[in-house]
Parts: sequence; C-alpha cells; structure tokens
Amino acid sequence: MGIAWYCGEALKSNAYHKYLSPLFLFAICLRDTITILHPETSPSSIMCSSFTTQTVDVPHLGGIRASYHMPYPYDSSKPTLVLVNSFTTNAKLYNSQYANKSLTDTMNLLAIELLGHGGTIALKVDNWTYWDTAIMNLQVMEKLGIEKAFALGTSQGGWVTVRMALLAPDKILGIIPLGTSLSAETPHTISLGCWDCHALLTPSIDSWTTNTSSPDFVPDDSYCNYLVDIGFGENCEKEVREFWVKEIKDNYRGDEGRRRIRMAAINLRDRDGLRGRLWDVRCPVIWLHGTNDVVYTIANAKEEIKLFENAKAADLMVVEGGAHFLSASHPKEVDETLIEFLGRWADQ
Repeated sequence: MGIAWYCGEALKSNAYHKYLSPLFLFAICLRDTITILHPETSPSSIMCSSFTTQTVDVPHLGGIRASYHMPYPYDSSKPTLVLVNSFTTNAKLYNSQYANKSLTDTMNLLAIELLGHGGTIALKVDNWTYWDTAIMNLQVMEKLGIEKAFALGTSQGGWVTVRMALLAPDKILGIIPLGTSLSAETPHTISLGCWDCHALLTPSIDSWTTNTSSPDFVPDDSYCNYLVDIGFGENCEKEVREFWVKEIKDNYRGDEGRRRIRMAAINLRDRDGLRGRLWDVRCPVIWLHGTNDVVYTIANAKEEIKLFENAKAADLMVVEGGAHFLSASHPKEVDETLIEFLGRWADQ
C-alpha cells in the first residue's frame, strides 16, 4: 500500500513527471493498488478495469449496507460528483471517468451502487424503490462527510438524481442525467420511440418469480447479452461484452441474486413517473443523450427538458453516435461537459 500511495502521489504531482517514462500515460488508482496503462491500451481495457468497492452502513429501510467507490481520497477543496449506475450494472460503469486525470484533478468522484446492484444490500427488506435509493445515496454522502454534491446518473441513475434533487435541494448542486427518461414506462413514451419495457422485461420478471429456492440461479446469456446490446451497442468490443456478461452473472448468482435482480427489474418496469415533479427542481440540469440510444429517445428528452421550468438552467446536449450508456461510449464528450458544468456551478 505504501508503494502504491507513493506512485499515486508522484503521478499526481507535476514535479515528478520528468522521471516518468513517456510510455506511461494513464494512472488508475484502484483502492490500495495502482495500475499503469500503456498509451496504446484500448478504451475497452480501461472500461473493463476491476477494483474492490467499500461499504458503509446507513439507517434507511432498517439498515442498508451501501457499496461505493472513490478512486481517490475525498478532498474537501474540490466539488464532488456522485455517480449512479444503470440497470444491473455497477460502479465499474464509470471506469473511463476514474481513468481521466483531468476529471479527477477537478472533482471528487463517488460512485454509489443502487439497491439491488453491485454490493449494496438492504439488510432487512426485499422490497424497495428508486426513492429508497435516493435517500440511501444522501445518507451515504452524510456518512462520508460530504455536505453538497452534484449527481450524474445513467438511464435509471438519471431519475435517481432527480429524486435526490427533490428530496435534498440544499445538498444537490446540479444534476447530469445521461440517456434517461423521467416518465413512467407509458404508451406515450413508446409513441416517441422509446422501448416497450413491459413487453421486454415482463418475461424475465415472471421467470425470476418463484417460491422455490434457486441456489443454482444465474442470469442466462440471452439476458446478459441483451443488456450489453442496448447499453453499449450491438457492435461493442468483444472485451467489453465478455466483461459485463461476467459481471452480471457473478453479481446475481444464487437465490439472493435472483431476488435482487427480480426487484431491480420490477422497479424499472413499474416505477412512478416524475414529469409532474420536474417543476420543483431548482438546481441546474445538463441532460446528455446519444443519437444511437436504443432505449430512450431524443424526442422524449426534448419534451422532458422543457419541464424543468424553475431550474437555474436546463439544457439538453445531443451526442452524435452516443449509446445508451453514454459515459462509456463517449467519455470524452461527457467528461468535458462535466468539467465545464461543475466549474460553472460549483461556487454559485
């Protein structure tokens, strides 16, 4: 750990750059170890990096063991960005952001895995909603000594950030939804070109609903590959596909895994919409949406961004070629927007 800390400090300090080989470009601090990446390392290799999350216990729902990842120790002199992952992924969705030194030099990154995702576990209940995750996230911030933060969320993470802003307007300084929808899954959103969640998810939910113990349960290849297809794109690199298929299968194994993935899917399919509540959001909003998003559409985003009537700012940025998991498919565009957005609003 001492060597890892020393190397990390050296890489973060300009004073040491002359001693580093030009073959080294990226430094990713993964908890107590550091990995040096060659400049020819592909983006998919960065995206598929692994690390160990930490946990903190918070009181909501009678007790939650919340799993989180901070690539660097908290620095109170920097603004903080909470990262909320998409459906049945985990904190590793934001590996590209952890690897961007320009980003981590500018802000603290704190990824918190939703209820039913990654290592986050509700200790006493099997039922929860996205509102519960929003409350949990705010309690994690409090436990970690973070008074205020911005919040970015992908897909379901997007509507969690809105819930956080509604529940704690004094704590959330701004929100950055990526590839999201702020409606329930309705015929209207389908008419705007969004997916038919009920038709696509109900067969899986039905198959995961049983009173019979299922110690050998594992999500099948068809589900895992479908998640990769809609999130990262059907033509994503083989390494990315294999990494996420393994992540999903490893995380949702056994009877406990089946119960968590079932409830996560029920939450996605049956959630309440937020359109009527967007009037109450006061913090600034920058919504990023990719043109290749096959789940939620730009047409839907254009309708919903207009509903933030009382936000300090509400802008929609369309990213050409961007996939549903936009921070993974187009990290450069996302990261540059984050640096500009937090730089503009952090001290206001």
